[in-house]
Amino acid sequence: MEKEIDEQLQGQSLVLDTKIENTKKLYIESYGCAMNFSDSEIVASILSNNGYNTTQVLEEADLVLVNTCSIRDKAEQTIRKRLEKYNAVKRTNPSMKVGVLGCMAERLKEKFLDEEKIVDMVVGPDAYKDLPNLLAEVEEGRDAINVILSKEETYGDISPVRLMSNGITALVSITRGCDNMCTFCVVPFTRGRERSREPQSIMAEIQDLWDKGFKEITLLGQNVDSYLWYGGGLKKDFVNASEMQKATSVDFDNLLEMVAVAFPKMRIRFSTSNPQDMHESVLHVIAKYPNICKHIHLPVQSGSNRILKEMNRLHTREEYMTLIDKIKTIIPESSISQDMIAGFPTETEEDHQDTLSLMEYVKYSFGYMYSYSERPGTLAGRKMEDDVPEETKARRLQEIVDLQQKHAWQRSEEFIGKTVEVLIEKLSKKSKEEFSGRNSQSITVVFPKENYKIGDFVNVKIESCTSGTLKGVAVGYSDMN
Repeated sequence: MEKEIDEQLQGQSLVLDTKIENTKKLYIESYGCAMNFSDSEIVASILSNNGYNTTQVLEEADLVLVNTCSIRDKAEQTIRKRLEKYNAVKRTNPSMKVGVLGCMAERLKEKFLDEEKIVDMVVGPDAYKDLPNLLAEVEEGRDAINVILSKEETYGDISPVRLMSNGITALVSITRGCDNMCTFCVVPFTRGRERSREPQSIMAEIQDLWDKGFKEITLLGQNVDSYLWYGGGLKKDFVNASEMQKATSVDFDNLLEMVAVAFPKMRIRFSTSNPQDMHESVLHVIAKYPNICKHIHLPVQSGSNRILKEMNRLHTREEYMTLIDKIKTIIPESSISQDMIAGFPTETEEDHQDTLSLMEYVKYSFGYMYSYSERPGTLAGRKMEDDVPEETKARRLQEIVDLQQKHAWQRSEEFIGKTVEVLIEKLSKKSKEEFSGRNSQSITVVFPKENYKIGDFVNVKIESCTSGTLKGVAVGYSDMN
């Protein structure tokens, strides 16, 4: 998933515009991928219509929900520590109810109620519309659980409440689930089969955001490039669709172009892509429209063909490099970012060197790198021995991180002396006299405030950089205003 979004939002409690008539208080925290944060906005909307306003004060909450991640063991341990905190609060507020949402809820199911005695409710990613019924069960003194995965649910009929919003950027979910059975990944088991959301509901949501003054959206899914709408149903059923359905179908490049044309002053991002599903037609759409950001997050996980096959990644090193070449040819100004796993089962030193050489070939602008974490229920967890020593994993991961740091510096330095368009999103973390935003390549840019304001598109001349931040001075408004 879009991990640059994850870094901005990780572990935040969220704020909801209050309804005067609501009397109960909801405290909600989200962890993990951007889809979890998007889902929390759906949950907040559902509960807002059932008497709940959110609070930032844990101690005053009637209902505490934590939206969880299962992608790595570390993420699950973080959730368990948060539950310990909730338990301490519950001792002074016995009427407070606690619910676990998301992937961890789906993975552990009934076990969660047994393992974590504080938990009253366990709700999977496709069951959020059932929350009012589950809460009624909890109020009657029963534990409540619904982790049934759906083949149709996209929440396209729910208008999300924008949580902790800056009023400038927003997530718009376009697909749910994943059909790519990577051997290390729990997502297909916790979020179910891949299905796409009806395009008119997507366009209506973006229109609503535009009317409310939002300036940037991220089209979101576990695998956005395989978006396909032909009247409903799972993607695999497309082969049996009618000729009329096929003729009027909408795939990702169609959808991306629809949004770009309908909202020429709205900046558009998307995530996440899978290499085997990203077609050249999408690249031409990105190149054609200036309001589509020139950044592609393209997870690869390993540079070794042998390890890619063990991961069931469905692409080779050479195919990935060919796609990189196409991106650089069609969209030469595009930045590319990565996900990388160090120490996958059976990984040798030669496999690791293949990863480093692939990184040298691409020279990613930034990336998200982890050592392998065995996940129960995955094929790798069931069939493969986690046989790479932890110290070897740590050393290889550090080598990957160090090389990425080197490449990030090189990519940042390429902007010095250039002028880039920046959407102002917030104040700089280091100074209230500076604004912070991202350029089209999704790189953070910091510059003096002057007379600009949050939400402005400005042109910034870059004067210096770090490996992750560009620094400059604004030279005027951009044409996107």
